[in-house]
Amino acid sequence: MASTATRPTLRFSLKPSTDSCVSRTDTSYLFLRCRNHTVRHPLLSSGLVGTNRIIDPVLKYDRTRSTVSATASPAETMEQSAVKTNSKVSTIVDVHLGDRSYSIYIGAGLFDEPDLLQMHVHGKRVLVVTNTIIAPLYLDKVINALTYGNSNISVDSVILPDGEKYKDMETLMKIFDKAIESRLDRRCTFVALGGGVIGDMCGFAAAAFLRGVNFIQIPTTLMAQVDSSVGGKTGINHRLGKNLIGAFYQPQCVLIDTDTLNTLPDRELASGLAEVVKYGLIRDAEFFEWQEKNMKALLARDPSALAYAIKRSCENKAEVVSLDEKESGLRATLNLGHTFGHAIETGFGYGQWLHGEAVAAGTVMAVDMSYRLGWIDESIVKRACNILQQAKLPTAPPEVMTMEMFKSYMAVDKKVADGLLRLILLKGSLGNCVFTGDYDRKALDETLHAFCKS
Repeated sequence: MASTATRPTLRFSLKPSTDSCVSRTDTSYLFLRCRNHTVRHPLLSSGLVGTNRIIDPVLKYDRTRSTVSATASPAETMEQSAVKTNSKVSTIVDVHLGDRSYSIYIGAGLFDEPDLLQMHVHGKRVLVVTNTIIAPLYLDKVINALTYGNSNISVDSVILPDGEKYKDMETLMKIFDKAIESRLDRRCTFVALGGGVIGDMCGFAAAAFLRGVNFIQIPTTLMAQVDSSVGGKTGINHRLGKNLIGAFYQPQCVLIDTDTLNTLPDRELASGLAEVVKYGLIRDAEFFEWQEKNMKALLARDPSALAYAIKRSCENKAEVVSLDEKESGLRATLNLGHTFGHAIETGFGYGQWLHGEAVAAGTVMAVDMSYRLGWIDESIVKRACNILQQAKLPTAPPEVMTMEMFKSYMAVDKKVADGLLRLILLKGSLGNCVFTGDYDRKALDETLHAFCKS
């Protein structure tokens, strides 16, 4: 769409939004979504500035990108021209955050395109952070992509133990040790090669090392590709709670080579599907319906089905992050089931269940509570349970979890404000949710009692 074309009508609704989140406790959040009715699936990532200014953006449509966006910055224009016409990149999703904007490249065989990585490297020194599982599979390929045809780039690597239980301060220090021993400077680039644990720790290390250095996300699990690598949440766990220590720190780019899913264990694949299901439940009913029809194809690793699931998930998250980077309200809705799920991970022991497994059980609990409040009808409860069961994910917490354990760990959740536990719950038709502390505590107790033996 050229800038001289007739601009689409931008409609703004001042009524409470049903597909965003509203807290009616101390603060009420109002979210305005721009609709471009001339394009079938618009994602307008900018246009709202501050609390009372509305900008009428000049729209463009780039067929190589999956979004409709405000006019590209010079950096984005450079990135577009750098992607070759015969590139293996099938989709580019843009995350619009002003001078922290970046692109998510999605495609099969992207490790064979060194230009993609090299154009996002700052300086001449690179530190690749990976783990003992991923290193034998992909470390050499990534080092080759970083250095191919460019003798100026020097690459070091640090290989961490694999698993959620190592997402702690002691393991984080191994990254700093390597960076300091290698005498890396502020022009260096950290590269996260692995799943969500590696991405979170590498990003946090990049945010803290020399008060901030460049970093790139290369997610190799479905969980990381559809969720954790996008949006700049970084951090580590504490023994008393998950992800309580960290920072918002955006990557330079996210490179998703879907070929890495060929080596992903079935259990890890299913874990990632929990986050895919989440997007459908909270904000994208059409995507949820697609999942119901295509879950078998996803589990069978059909390339086109997986590529679409990754693309649509990234589009959903990119839109939310672009509107609410620091999780002041809207972005919290992406944590459906996570408050219950994080309590499971902490109480049961980090690594006993995969993150997606805990989130799946937590999602069912959040849906159950929504139904007990009278906010959704029974059909949504059944559909949510059915699709998670199809994905071979748990729909109840482990028997070891008690009501007191849930309450204890949920009390230190990041969404607690002034001692009030705020939750993401479904409300209304499929694809709508709220983020609120204004709910009947009896419903929470009833849900916990229904899922816990004691």
